[in-house]
Amino acid sequence: MTTKETRLIIDLKALAENYKTVKSQLKPETQIMGVVKAFAYGTDSEIIAHKLVDYGVDYLAVAYTEEGVRLRNSGIQTPILVFYPQIEELSNLIDYRLTPSVYSFNFLIGLNKHLNELETIDFPIHLKINTGLNRLGFDLDELDEIYEEIQTNKRVKLSGLFSHLAASGTASQADFTKQQIEKFQKARQFFIHKFGETFISHLCNSSGIFNYPEAEFDMVRAGIALYGYGNNEVENAQLIPVSNLKTVIAQLRTIQKGESVGYERMFKAEKEAKIATLPLGYTDGIARQFGNGKAEVLLNGHKALIVGNVCMDTLMLDVTGIDCKEGDDVTIFGKEHSAVAFDKFHQTIPYEIITRISQRVTRVIEF
Repeated sequence: MTTKETRLIIDLKALAENYKTVKSQLKPETQIMGVVKAFAYGTDSEIIAHKLVDYGVDYLAVAYTEEGVRLRNSGIQTPILVFYPQIEELSNLIDYRLTPSVYSFNFLIGLNKHLNELETIDFPIHLKINTGLNRLGFDLDELDEIYEEIQTNKRVKLSGLFSHLAASGTASQADFTKQQIEKFQKARQFFIHKFGETFISHLCNSSGIFNYPEAEFDMVRAGIALYGYGNNEVENAQLIPVSNLKTVIAQLRTIQKGESVGYERMFKAEKEAKIATLPLGYTDGIARQFGNGKAEVLLNGHKALIVGNVCMDTLMLDVTGIDCKEGDDVTIFGKEHSAVAFDKFHQTIPYEIITRISQRVTRVIEF
């Protein structure tokens, strides 16, 4: 059995519509950074990046340096921000004209040292400010020290300042989000006082774009929204899923009451049942947590539960009462049946579901 019948269809028309939707939320002059990390949220980073450039995106963003190198090698000339650069990657970062997010003194000092050896000046950086996510970034009480490090060495140039909202899609956390916006404003004003308005400020992620127009600043970072998802039902309703994971029924069988399906016999039929086996498993990105009735797919217009444990290369459905045959298409998630709908009991978030789809699954581009 192979996975040739299993494919991830990447809908570029949906991508274009989502980009228009994001842009419609913004002031005309506000720039957009398109986030294409993690293989462009499980799709194809090179194809998506080139399309976003065609649409007019001002910046691209990746998680790691190697992702940026891959985009440069594909012909991308647009500025690329690297969210999590490492000291060991400084040569590639500089050679491929990638802009680092500078989030710690260890990295800033190391970068200055490396640039000094190269006798390079005015190397563009974006400073990451911690406003409450408490993941990466400088705290507000470190701003003076940052300024001194930049001024003393004169190797880097502040071209961007940003932070990351922790809960911009959660209405109950609005007060916390507003506190984050205020903290970012303080950092922004500090650096404007020191350098003038010579750098780009960006704070809003996808949910921030929809919910906090007052935090638009100079640029926004569109990530999950470009791929068709938000962080609540209101946002989801305005977007179209780009990723459509489809497969086929490899085999159908009828089992009798008391018979079991799959490893550890986790599903036992309470009556005669029709079982469909699909050539798709946890190696392909469908985690074991979605077995045993925890997720449902779309088959010929009907929802069908995954039963038994998800296997490495296969999974099984209870298709009792559904008119179907071997070779019929099955939608795991996509436009007709979103990743939210697939995850019947909301065990995780769409981000995880769509980015987990492995490179073994063939990507098909739909223009």
